[in-house]
Amino acid sequence: MHVFNPYEIRGDFPLLSRGIVYLDNAATSQKPRQVIEAVARFYESRYANIHRGVHRLSMEASEAYEGAHEVVAGFIGARSWREVIFVRNATEAINLVAYSWGLSNLGRGDEIVVSVMEHHSNLLPWHSVARRAGARLRIVGLRGDYTLDYEELERAVTERTKLVAITQVSNVLGTVVDVRRVARLAHSVGALCLVDGAQSVPHMPVNVRELECDFLAFSGHKMLGPSGIGVLWGREDVLEEMEPFLYGGDMVREVRYAGGALEPSWNELPWKFEAGTPNIAGGVGLAEAVRYLQRLGMESVRLHELELTRYALKRLSELEGLELYGPPPELRGGVVPFNVRGLDPHTVAALLDQRGIAVRSGFHCAQPLHEYLGLREGTVRASFYVYNVKEDVDALAEALGGILTLLMKEAVAGRK
Repeated sequence: MHVFNPYEIRGDFPLLSRGIVYLDNAATSQKPRQVIEAVARFYESRYANIHRGVHRLSMEASEAYEGAHEVVAGFIGARSWREVIFVRNATEAINLVAYSWGLSNLGRGDEIVVSVMEHHSNLLPWHSVARRAGARLRIVGLRGDYTLDYEELERAVTERTKLVAITQVSNVLGTVVDVRRVARLAHSVGALCLVDGAQSVPHMPVNVRELECDFLAFSGHKMLGPSGIGVLWGREDVLEEMEPFLYGGDMVREVRYAGGALEPSWNELPWKFEAGTPNIAGGVGLAEAVRYLQRLGMESVRLHELELTRYALKRLSELEGLELYGPPPELRGGVVPFNVRGLDPHTVAALLDQRGIAVRSGFHCAQPLHEYLGLREGTVRASFYVYNVKEDVDALAEALGGILTLLMKEAVAGRK
């Protein structure tokens, strides 16, 4: 398989010209010039509100926005673009399901199953909805190799289970979950399966029909697209049965006023769930980001990150005083969490920043996982994407080596 050349595409990313070694891709990705220009062109030549006018600009903007849904639908293997709902981010997508589906379908004694790896965005909505509905949240742990404990999951999923909400790739450990196995287990008891794809859709081939899930949530800003645009994919038959999440303009077909009362009826999918003026330019930018990734090839994106992750684990494992976490590279995405013994994660990140290296530190919006692993101060996280190269890993390793050497000298001086 042809793998793209990361050195060639780096020129597409203006921010990299600042000389920063950007290793915070699990938080957000940089934007290629093609996406930036697509958004600018839309604002300069085609911008108007959608679905609200018969004039040419409105029609052109509506066509571009609707076309973006089609591009995204093709990217994830959806059966129809009607199944693709644009939201602000993966967080809003999961909340939409929690409050629109959850409050209507969960009752006392029902159970929602999640894993301890989940981002707060796939924990707190279910915690909130469970409390309101009188349902129970069950949390499944990990095996010793940092992979999901599927045996514990099988015990947790029972006839009381109504939903299994699972990440496809952990944003902390990089652990890749066998989503199809999880979805089939959920369906075996009549439950639905929601997948947090924020760390998978940007980094590997994802096809909702192959995963056999019922919902998929992901964010545009993590996959070269603009911020403020995300996606909820859902099975059309499930979405049709759900009540709207937000109410207002465009999500309604008509509002009759008779006998002093309102009689609204809702718009068709996906507009039923896209109330008000949406992030039109964000949708256009997301579509361009998808086209960029399609040109690279998602299999190639995955292989590139796998190669970088292997190299990073090798280089970093050679540093005495560094603690690494997570499964083997074949079982993880392009995420490498670590700690430097004797330093808290934020100090390490600040020292790396002084050396021109951007990483994330803390709990990464997954504090329960860190508590579960006994990492009460969090971790430092390096994460890779299409424009990262081995020299970025070398820079990280050399900088950490310098920090460790400095620590050793300070320890020796302290003993004198």
